Amino acid sequence: MSQIDKSSFKFLKQIRANNNREWFNDNKDQFKVANENAKAFLESMKNEMNKIDEIEKTKLFRIYRDVRFSKDKTPYNSHFSMSMNRAGNFRRGGYYLRITPGDTIVACGFFNPEPKDLKLIRDHIAQDDKPLRKILKSKKFKDMFGELRGEQVKSSPRGFDKNHPAIDLLKYKQLLVHRNFKDKEVLSENFLKEVVKTYKAIMPFFDYMTDILTHDLDGVPLYKN
Repeated sequence: MSQIDKSSFKFLKQIRANNNREWFNDNKDQFKVANENAKAFLESMKNEMNKIDEIEKTKLFRIYRDVRFSKDKTPYNSHFSMSMNRAGNFRRGGYYLRITPGDTIVACGFFNPEPKDLKLIRDHIAQDDKPLRKILKSKKFKDMFGELRGEQVKSSPRGFDKNHPAIDLLKYKQLLVHRNFKDKEVLSENFLKEVVKTYKAIMPFFDYMTDILTHDLDGVPLYKN
């Protein structure tokens, strides 16, 4: 079971203060050690999550920034980001972790749903928003995540009345939750357990989303088992 090393945090703090190619090239060995630590932690996350879920794919995002269309031309990220995708049509949603000194978050949900999926989600919510509201209002959800987050349209999605009783939910383009961790918690040997605990808490939400994304509005299955 892997743990985030203090040396990895040190590297991230240093690259935040020295975000240039000269410093990075001079300290590339330090980066390689920190990056291997992040890879090992991601592998441990996958192994632990496979005990309660089924992970199809993992990804450790590159430290090199794509600056082609950005005003910020600093070449490197000062964090480690990683994600895990669930397997198959009957396991919807994804997991995300961003390790940043002073601003580490564990997140999950639907970051960029396909248009047809987003339309189906909205159609189901418009038909009956009570199941989702019950999940969002549950003590376990509120204690762990607080509230649903994500980008929203300003008025109302196309095809939906701005005065619909569930317009507050229908506005979401993303459906995300996250939990913040202090540096001391991230460097603790219990951090991996807390990450898995956080992901486990989102399961009722994922189960609901999977159900509506695999059935039409009449309850007819869209996919075969």
